[in-house]
Amino acid sequence: MVPVVLAAAAAGVLLRHRHRTTQFRRRAQAAQALRYPVEHLDRLDHREFEHAVRDLMFRVGCTDAVQVGGVGDKSADVKATDPYGRHWVIQCKHRRNGLAGSAVGTPDLQVLNGTARQFHGADIAVIVTNGRVTGPAVTFAEQQRLHVVDRHTLAAWAAGSRPLWELLRAVPPPRKPNALS
Repeated sequence: MVPVVLAAAAAGVLLRHRHRTTQFRRRAQAAQALRYPVEHLDRLDHREFEHAVRDLMFRVGCTDAVQVGGVGDKSADVKATDPYGRHWVIQCKHRRNGLAGSAVGTPDLQVLNGTARQFHGADIAVIVTNGRVTGPAVTFAEQQRLHVVDRHTLAAWAAGSRPLWELLRAVPPPRKPNALS
């Protein structure tokens, strides 16, 4: 009786593993085809925008990309690890009116700067908006090694297939694998 129960349990574990593997492959295939016109992103609410950013990170190989935004998120709406092992923390600022909406300013970047690395352990901290960013905010971001994805960069990223790290200036290069193996 015991061997039969063990065999049934093992079969159940195997079936669950196959099901999860199949689901992951389907999600990865669908993500490869994912494209968003920026006008579509404008029509989303802030939570849907966060999910879209998460899906864009997944599209380029960040298989652990997760939407974490909400009350008490400490300026992290999306977290992901890229294929090179770099941990990304992304703060999303959705503007209902796109470019006509309020600009992302230095205070938004100051909050991200205060939490991304220290609290969330980010290697790369990013703020993403479907709107615009003030000049002083861009300057502050450069000084603090933060990355800004404005509407134009977002449009290129969302409509194409290139990973975000190829579109951003000054993203640290991926770490090379250890040659001593």
